[in-house]
Amino acid sequence: MELLTAAEMREIEAKAIAAGGASGLELMARAGRGLVEAVMDWRPDFARAPSRAAVLCGPGNNGGDGFVVARLLKEQGWEVDLFAEGIAGRLAGGAAEMRRHWLEIGTVAPLAKAFANGATLYDLVIDALFGIGLSRPLENVARDCARLSRRVLGASGVLVAVDAPSGLCADSGRPLGGDEGAFRADLTVTFHREKRGHRLDRGPEFCGAVRVVDIGLRGAPPNAARLFAPRHSAVTKAGGHKYSYGHALVLAGGVGKGGAARLAARGALRVGAGLVTIGPPPAALIENAARLDAIMLRAIKDADALRDTLADERINVVVLGPGLGVSERTRSMVETALKAPRRAVVLDADALSAFAEAPEALFELTRGREVVMTPHMGEFARLFPRIGEKSSAQANSGPAFSRLDAAEAAADSAGCVVLLKGADTIVAAPGAAPVVVSGAYERSCPWLATAGSGDVLAGMIGGLFARGLDAGEAAATAAWLHQEAARSFGPGLIAEDLPEALPAVLRALGADQPPRRHGRNAGVRAAHSA
Repeated sequence: MELLTAAEMREIEAKAIAAGGASGLELMARAGRGLVEAVMDWRPDFARAPSRAAVLCGPGNNGGDGFVVARLLKEQGWEVDLFAEGIAGRLAGGAAEMRRHWLEIGTVAPLAKAFANGATLYDLVIDALFGIGLSRPLENVARDCARLSRRVLGASGVLVAVDAPSGLCADSGRPLGGDEGAFRADLTVTFHREKRGHRLDRGPEFCGAVRVVDIGLRGAPPNAARLFAPRHSAVTKAGGHKYSYGHALVLAGGVGKGGAARLAARGALRVGAGLVTIGPPPAALIENAARLDAIMLRAIKDADALRDTLADERINVVVLGPGLGVSERTRSMVETALKAPRRAVVLDADALSAFAEAPEALFELTRGREVVMTPHMGEFARLFPRIGEKSSAQANSGPAFSRLDAAEAAADSAGCVVLLKGADTIVAAPGAAPVVVSGAYERSCPWLATAGSGDVLAGMIGGLFARGLDAGEAAATAAWLHQEAARSFGPGLIAEDLPEALPAVLRALGADQPPRRHGRNAGVRAAHSA
């Protein structure tokens, strides 16, 4: 489940070699063999009918893997053209040895001749130029190869990247030097664990599909980022009454502005909060009453009315932002909620934008509190402008600043959990390893890009908060369930469908089975033990 940086992967390899678990040559042989097996498993027709392949080799271990792949393909009956860029004197160790093995059965042509005329069509192109080790944009011939590589594939041809498409930052998922400077793979075969860039930002777009090959390495750093999966006990109930599962208060906007709050409230109730109340201003009470049944109503005019409402200590979480408006009223209500003792708070949408001109005033209240902020990238850039600038700048060197880095920096600044929304939703907490709730590859759900889906997510976080989950786990679990509900419903989804899809999702997770007993979790850290 870990997502490694390039440096973490190199450290794991170095420790294994130093401990005598395997030599660099052995790891290279395992990687090449595993890659060929993964390709043949992915495309069984390749195993049945070998054809024509081009293998592009670089000057490092990635190139060494390429020499292994070329030799194995040739032994299986493939016609193999191998291209490299003046690397004979630059190879060392296992890579040099693998080149010598290849030269016993094949030849090496200059990389400049790889796709120069485009006359040769290949069924398989192997990108073994740079992989995860690249720290600068592709240049000259390598960049030309990236640009031309799709043109030399036959009708059923595929491009397979070794570890990561060359030109893509393996730590951030960002192409170095712009879109034209990276290979676009159909399949990426990586080793031991996925790398951060396989899941982050535009990584899935450039990686195609991803397969992980075991090459006999063990473990990962304890602070490594992880892909999230929910704990069984986080989605089950163990008896009790409605107040055993908390009471969530969702503040609503004025007349004609209540739809977002109603979506949030429905999400909170469906995910298992014992009670949910919507708090609109008095003028909007009747229109909300006409739309609600199980969700309760209480008129909340301003911050003073909110303070009076929170005298009821059974209300243990407040959700602010959806449809609330960017106003002084919103700011004062956020401040009141954050000052209320023993209350968890979810800040979304307008509750964040209301502090765009004075974010530090907000952070003084959120630091050290059970708070989840849920910005999309636009709201994030307004609240954390310096971090947002780094995120939006073109990546010209690696490791590039990533969305994961951005979320971690924001969590440290705000002193609370930050959920940065996107297909690669990041949940970061101060002092804890971050998690990625990935909506890529087999979990792709692009139809979540619809009005109101973020409001439902905010409510779901509030509902899990109400049930007693800590900030990090409430945020990550809600994001995972949110994606799963969208996947369950499928194309045509609108925000109103998300809460209604949750019962089937929860049942599929075994929420109708008796929960296994766990001690109270520890936020994002506990979520990592899933």
